[in-house]
Amino acid sequence: MRTAIVALILAAGTAAAVAAAVSSPWWWPAAALLVPLGLLGAADLLQRRHSVLRNYPVLGHARFLLERIRPEVQQYFVERNYDGRPFDRDVRTIVYERAKGTDAEQPYGTERDVYRTGYEYLVPSMAPRPVPETPPRVRVGGPDCDRPYDMALLNVSAMSFGSLSANAVLALNGGAAAGGFAHDTGEGGLSEYHLRPGGDLIWEIGTGYFGCRTRDGDFDPGEFAAKAAHDHVKCVSLKLSQGAKPGIGGVLPGPKVNAEIAKVRDVPEGRTVISPPYHRAFSTPRELVRFLARMRELSGGKPTGFKLCVGSRRQFLAVCKAMLEEGTTPDFIVVDGGEGGTGAAPMEFADHVGAPLTEGLLTVHNALVGTGLRDRVRIGASGKIATGTDLVKRLVQGADYGNAARAMMFAVGCIQAQRCHTNTCPTGVTTQDPRRARALDVRDKTPRVRRFQEATVASALQIMAAMGVTDPAELRPHMLRRRIDPYTERSYEELYEWLGPGQLLAEPPRDWAADWKAADPDRFTV
Repeated sequence: MRTAIVALILAAGTAAAVAAAVSSPWWWPAAALLVPLGLLGAADLLQRRHSVLRNYPVLGHARFLLERIRPEVQQYFVERNYDGRPFDRDVRTIVYERAKGTDAEQPYGTERDVYRTGYEYLVPSMAPRPVPETPPRVRVGGPDCDRPYDMALLNVSAMSFGSLSANAVLALNGGAAAGGFAHDTGEGGLSEYHLRPGGDLIWEIGTGYFGCRTRDGDFDPGEFAAKAAHDHVKCVSLKLSQGAKPGIGGVLPGPKVNAEIAKVRDVPEGRTVISPPYHRAFSTPRELVRFLARMRELSGGKPTGFKLCVGSRRQFLAVCKAMLEEGTTPDFIVVDGGEGGTGAAPMEFADHVGAPLTEGLLTVHNALVGTGLRDRVRIGASGKIATGTDLVKRLVQGADYGNAARAMMFAVGCIQAQRCHTNTCPTGVTTQDPRRARALDVRDKTPRVRRFQEATVASALQIMAAMGVTDPAELRPHMLRRRIDPYTERSYEELYEWLGPGQLLAEPPRDWAADWKAADPDRFTV
């Protein structure tokens, strides 16, 4: 229809020009209006840089015009922290610039209110270090893992095919393949679009066991083993919960469940897919640990871990006790922040349920250190990581690497229209409508994903070098400071309690003692 309308405008403009030349000069104004509009529309349809213009030729220019003449319009889209404050800069703009390779330094200093409560900054060193030429990688794989994987510092976080279009998945995985970082599939199954570009995959299994489920919705070990054996699958991850909506399952509306998605997920076509809020394969911390060990065995010894939005510290300590008693651990744990993610969720859940990423990381890191298990388990951080600063902060707080979802969506053209659940995404990122999805040009967006990840990791390394360290393992809590009121600031070393190796086993500190005593490896105590 778009092509037909543009062709009609061009034809009308041409006819008006002919009429003006042959019969009456009064046709020239119509020709002067219609011909340029038709040519502009044709150019918009043929170009591959802007998805909005491919889906909305001519009209789409209004969006870019408004952003130029009124910066406040652009600020409407600025991401916000979990407490409602806007980020210091438009994160989306930073991501776009890095994805396009046009990131530049800014004059006239900061616009931040450095005296507001909650403001944080990283501590530079008087003896900075050279920036490493090669980004460090994180070895993921404990003593029970036969095929460890070297994880990049920043990877593509979990987003499912079905929630994302095929073209978006192709661009993300192609970027991961070109840049040498990992791509989490999300819980929606393992599709050809994840496999075709050749990028390293973390295959995520959720409560619906999509892609490895029986007709009754249970876990199918045979199908799981067959798919996990694929060379592109480097790790397998069990999703317990996600930051946007911990405690409830995901929803994929029926109109988005086409024949292809139904086949990938092993579900009926055209029906709304609702993930259960809990797993049917286990119900206690001990059973969880045993199930993870079984997944690792079925995958041929590949790194196996789980993802969660942290809630009860007591329940996580129960999992740690189960690890100790069973003598086995996951190879990694991904902590998803309660700030929310790319998935649609009830506002009350996104705003009020689940620990923010900072508290979640501190809980998991300290629990593993306190039980003497930290050296066996790598920690990933997922939650609004979009810049090098974000990444370094999470490394200081206890993470070994980071995952980004929202920023990766920006890199492939997302404008936060927030129409993901309607199947009418204007940029083709979160739609299964082939006419809309075609606007996302895979050849154009694939290098943008690679450039964004590369530039963000480079920024993180530059920041660390300015702090006097060349490896994330050298970062310490005193290197990150927070203003707690207009007159006082404290380092993370002072603000939080940091447990020593094995401290929970020897003599739990007072603030942890009650939770440690009540933690039961055979039930999830509330």
